[in-house]
Amino acid sequence: MLPAVVLLSGCGLDISGDEDTATQSSVTAEPTVQIAGAAVKGVIQQGLVVANRLIADKDGIYAPQRQAAKPVLTADDGSYEWQLRGKAEGWALVELTADGGTRMICDVVPQCDQAGGAAVAFGQSMPLDSNFSLRGAGDLRMETVNLTPLTHLAVTLAERSGDGLSPVAISNAYTTVETWFGLPAGALRLTPPDLTNLDEMTGVSADAIQVAIANAAFLALVNDNAQWDSISDVLADVSSQVSANGQISVMGDGTNVALADLVSAAALQSSELQNAVDSSVISQRLAVVEHRNVQRFKTIADVNEESNADVADSGDTTDGTTGGDETAGTDSGITTDTSTDTNTDTSTDTSTDTSTGSTDEQVAGTTEPDTTTDETVADTGTDTETSEPVTETTPEETAPANTALLSWTAPLTRENGDSLAMGEIAGFEVVYGTSAENLDQSLAIGDASVDELLVDELTEGTWYFAIRTLDTDGNRSRLSEVVYKQI
Repeated sequence: MLPAVVLLSGCGLDISGDEDTATQSSVTAEPTVQIAGAAVKGVIQQGLVVANRLIADKDGIYAPQRQAAKPVLTADDGSYEWQLRGKAEGWALVELTADGGTRMICDVVPQCDQAGGAAVAFGQSMPLDSNFSLRGAGDLRMETVNLTPLTHLAVTLAERSGDGLSPVAISNAYTTVETWFGLPAGALRLTPPDLTNLDEMTGVSADAIQVAIANAAFLALVNDNAQWDSISDVLADVSSQVSANGQISVMGDGTNVALADLVSAAALQSSELQNAVDSSVISQRLAVVEHRNVQRFKTIADVNEESNADVADSGDTTDGTTGGDETAGTDSGITTDTSTDTNTDTSTDTSTDTSTGSTDEQVAGTTEPDTTTDETVADTGTDTETSEPVTETTPEETAPANTALLSWTAPLTRENGDSLAMGEIAGFEVVYGTSAENLDQSLAIGDASVDELLVDELTEGTWYFAIRTLDTDGNRSRLSEVVYKQI
């Protein structure tokens, strides 16, 4: 029996009475699986959560056809849990709705404006109107089911499928929404942290923070535009665009919410939150998120300028900071964000094998440094060719001058060609120093989903960086090729 996690920021109160509980206790044959999680768009308190299994009819059209469990209320910390009737298999649609008792914690810095009411300070609770709802969907056997504005859009997009809310339609829709917002693959399955309590969450990844800030952007737009009275208005506008067109307006028409508006608001919130936290670790990760959002905004603007597009693109999510030759899925890149105008690309395959004991040290599939920088640096992929230096116009630098922003992609295979699943990767180790031959400092990353790191407090001079992969069996890969940055 595997637990499935549903994300909403709210622990649950089963609203069934004692009589119902007694009745359920008398039924012993039906298996159950526990579902727990939180509803986060700001922590949502006392929201009503309902789950319905998605079942295909005789024509293969998927729709919510059977309530999977009695509704529950999210608790003051946004969490909830209940027992799902039946086996932990199949897909479910999960929905949160609000009533007069539902509250949400303001996760917008410095405050959340309310039409016809006083502004609510960051970290304080505010009411939600009865039109507010969030939806998410997922495979109950293995996936986290988050309830956020982004998952809400993904479900709306999936409903346009000819097969209804089928597993394929949902999976594709989640990927598309991640692409719109420049999020890494699988980001909508991450648990968004409470942005008002980041100092207590030093282990949270930059990816998870980016997801939380992207969701906070919907509420931030209420502050910036008088036409939106509430987050429900913003969600309704974007959802109607997705429902009608399968896309979101890129730059906006003065009437509808635009993708550029949301990404810009996310970049601003990333910056504002850096001043609201005390933890230097969290501040670094917020700087990474700000940088990602700035680059995503530039990409959106460039696409709009070049193609005069009216809707959100659904292509490559890679922005100008990540670069990388993802050749045959065997290597990954680390990107150092620096300060001059050229980069040099070199490529080496250093992925290795953990499946045999034939060497002195078993190693995990290695991460390869793939750097796109403003400095002359090495960019390594899977082959051994060295390309000529090229000159490129670099994006505006948002990271502090004495830092290096590293980015990479996890390896997908081992040296013998065997696949390397994300579940087999325990994390990464970044090593660095002022000499390429003596990388005497290191930072361990115990999260396979992390793909960026901001190294700060670097002194003047040239700093060199490399990375290795650590697998769940304790094996370590060889170090990647070295990249460098001039401070």
